[in-house]
Amino acid sequence: MDMMIRKPTHPGTIFLEDVMKPLNLSVTEAARRLGVSRKALSEFVNEKSSLSPEMAIRISIATKTSAESWLNMQQKLTLWIAEQNAPTDVIEFDMIEAS
Repeated sequence: MDMMIRKPTHPGTIFLEDVMKPLNLSVTEAARRLGVSRKALSEFVNEKSSLSPEMAIRISIATKTSAESWLNMQQKLTLWIAEQNAPTDVIEFDMIEAS
């Protein structure tokens, strides 16, 4: 398994640092513009919740970026977290015999 060493940055942190702060947007104002609750956005930017596909679409529309790029950030983080607790009881398949 090829594990990434450094923990990927949460997409909420990227949204906060690269979008909200430069535009001087409060959580309340950014949530209003995205059409989500203040609580939902707060949990996202404070790394308490993962990025949902719906939120990725809302952010992509608001920032003129791709939803895929936001979801890729979340997927990298989710996979990194899972790899930290990778199972040790898996027996590899002998793929040579399968061909």
